[in-house]
Amino acid sequence: MLILSSKQEWFGNMRGDILAGIVVALALIPEAIAFSIIAGVDPKVGLYASFCIATVIAFVGGRAGMISAATGAMALLMVTLVKEHGLQYLMAATLLTGVLQIFAGYIKLGVLMSFVSRTVVIGFVNALAILIFMAQLPELTNVTWHVYALTVAGLGIIYLFPYIPTIGKLVPSPLVTIVVLTLVVVAMGIDVRTVGDMGQLPDTLPLFLWPDVPLNFDTLAIIFPYSVALAAVGLLESFMTATIIDDMTDTDSDKNREAKGQGIANIASGCMGGMAGCAMIGQSVINIKSGGRGRLSTLIAGVLLLIMVVFMSDLIKIIPMAALVAVMIMVSIGTFNWDSIKGLKTLPLSTNIVMLSTVFVVVGTHNLALGVFTGVLLASLFFANKISHFMYWDKSFEETSSTRVYKFIGQIFFNSADRFADAFDYKEDVKNVIIDVTRAHFWDITAVYALDKAVIKLRNMGKEVEVIGQNEATRTIIDRFGIHDKPSEIEKVMGGH
Repeated sequence: MLILSSKQEWFGNMRGDILAGIVVALALIPEAIAFSIIAGVDPKVGLYASFCIATVIAFVGGRAGMISAATGAMALLMVTLVKEHGLQYLMAATLLTGVLQIFAGYIKLGVLMSFVSRTVVIGFVNALAILIFMAQLPELTNVTWHVYALTVAGLGIIYLFPYIPTIGKLVPSPLVTIVVLTLVVVAMGIDVRTVGDMGQLPDTLPLFLWPDVPLNFDTLAIIFPYSVALAAVGLLESFMTATIIDDMTDTDSDKNREAKGQGIANIASGCMGGMAGCAMIGQSVINIKSGGRGRLSTLIAGVLLLIMVVFMSDLIKIIPMAALVAVMIMVSIGTFNWDSIKGLKTLPLSTNIVMLSTVFVVVGTHNLALGVFTGVLLASLFFANKISHFMYWDKSFEETSSTRVYKFIGQIFFNSADRFADAFDYKEDVKNVIIDVTRAHFWDITAVYALDKAVIKLRNMGKEVEVIGQNEATRTIIDRFGIHDKPSEIEKVMGGH
């Protein structure tokens, strides 16, 4: 993948980044308010958090063009903390979340993304696309026909405007949709739900606020479990979103730098009266599809968000929610991996099970971490099962020396260890047994235990046993954990009998 220079990340796409940043800022407002309501805090907490996180991450994040702010996944984890202990403890938990994420970046936790298969990423993307669409349904239920008409008109503008010569390529169609539908609603006096109906917008700039909580172990005991959960979910969603944006833009990102950046951004949010946040796949997709590619788009989104809600609130309040719903439906459609539906007929059953399980768990629980964990676990089990079938053996007999030779080929680990041990004929009337592992590899303690079990059992049957052909890695793990050539260890295991 292409790695951009710092100058390119900031100034390589200025017009596209500025216009995309405007669209993202407008789309961030209702979501930040909604997520604040979910968490049980004042709307300004989510708005201040979105401003702080987006602005800071523009400088310190590891993925250019990715949008980070207050998110629903994080808000859901805060509900109990806010309800039982209040806003001050939420701010303290946000600070600790940032510290834990910075620590994760320094221990290079980003490498864990290498264990997430492409199938899990696709399942994650599809689940988020479904959740984004489902989040729009409250705005489309129990409403007048005007809302449906505006939403359909908005989608029409979004998909048809780019085909207009020249101007269609210059201005992002989501921005055009928001402006046009707002003008239509105001000019025609249509009574529909607007951004102003979502909640009270703040009228002051954020101030430095240190959490008013006791600095003792009791406080730490309260906030630590929440901070661990917030840090884990935040990093997971950020890493997954970064991977998706990597693919969309054919550029690379630094996951460990992103972890540190998320931590710094959350500390800034906690010090400004905000809540913890992370990367947002929906807003990031809006940014990319609106032409945003660099860090400038993220900075513009964050700064403009604050300017609009504090100094332009009268204009922002009149934006119809139907316009933003149309934009988010576009995001949902664009995020969903439609090729994965075709793949249900052509891809292996195990691949489809992993993808669908990830989707169902994420959508069913609204827990991104649990869904990805389920996908990774299933993918690992299917992989282990597949690899275990690559272990096989052959045997030959040397009559002159009454020697049975077992030749093993392939990978011997926890899922193939039993088949390894069952390969031997322990009651066969031979004097010697040679176990040839020249073309085999022992991966774990279970494999070593299977070898010990086989050798000791054969020797108990009166046979001379020799293990040959160990490669360096196999010899190391057998020497360290094996007991079949250590009489004292065998004595301990057998209990002196």
